[in-house]
Amino acid sequence: MPNPGFPTPGRPTRRTLLTAAGAVGLGAALAACGSGGGSGKKGTDGGGADGRAWSFTDDRGRAVTAKNTPRRIVAFTGTAAALHDFGLADRIVGVFGETRRADGKADPAAGDLDIDKVTIVGNAWGEFGIEKYAALRPDLLVTHMYDPDALWYVPDESKDKILALAPGVAVTTARVPLPEPIKRYAALAESLGADLGAKRVTEAKARFEAAAETLRQAAKAAGGLKVMAASGSADLFYVTNPAVSTDLMYFRELGVDFVVPDALDPQGYFESLSWENAGKYRADLILLDNRSTALQPADLAAKPAWSALPAVKAGQVTPWDAVPRFSWLGAAPLLEGLAKAVQGAKKLG
Repeated sequence: MPNPGFPTPGRPTRRTLLTAAGAVGLGAALAACGSGGGSGKKGTDGGGADGRAWSFTDDRGRAVTAKNTPRRIVAFTGTAAALHDFGLADRIVGVFGETRRADGKADPAAGDLDIDKVTIVGNAWGEFGIEKYAALRPDLLVTHMYDPDALWYVPDESKDKILALAPGVAVTTARVPLPEPIKRYAALAESLGADLGAKRVTEAKARFEAAAETLRQAAKAAGGLKVMAASGSADLFYVTNPAVSTDLMYFRELGVDFVVPDALDPQGYFESLSWENAGKYRADLILLDNRSTALQPADLAAKPAWSALPAVKAGQVTPWDAVPRFSWLGAAPLLEGLAKAVQGAKKLG
């Protein structure tokens, strides 16, 4: 699974998805579907009605093309949720990534997506059922890109087979502030036929902008309140670098004062601390990774080092969506939640 708290390209060995028999079936599926649309030199984004050529220059600098505007989209769950927010619910036929929890309910990453109406191609890191994907007859695959040419949740070992079935679009979701990937997904959605002037979309954008201003004012009033974004696992406590994570970059631009770890992993995303050293950085407020892949407060309560942290003692811990939903509707609650947490926290000395 991905490193907790924030994405990095450092990926563990993943389960082999195809047996020898499955590979034969995949070959037949590939032959039936044919090659997907290609990518070429950088071009102008464009879309059209059915029967008209479509193209979109993604954040790899590739002009992804198709003879017709794609109608059958398979996407990373959070990406699908964002495209849904922009009005493309009827285009999403499949998803991959954490989608359905063990209790059968939708993972928070799915947002307002009706997970009973889409095919889940993979429900965890490293899972991607290629034959199931091929059976969906996809026109387009869409996902995040945290590092150059790394397609989020698309297994490296089977990427070529997957991209042979349909063209793929990647949107940069690291080292740029939060509004940027939102704008890019909005542009992609518009090229696919979404109406960005629809009331649901314009109201969400206005809500996002108002929430940003509320957070700006809250951070200013907090006067030096120290915030730490973190994630917990059984053995390690991860402290995030706010200069890389797109949401934290934006919160920082709005005035939130973040802890900046000084011993980062090679990709610069986080510092991993043993639980014995979990108190290395002083923080008045902790943003805690709320994904199902990370330990939650109830799980962490058994760890003395967690319970000893001043912010934990003071009850100043708030959930953090470490992989945000890159739409105005998805991101506005994150700004509102952090503003409320900042307003309700106090400096602990």
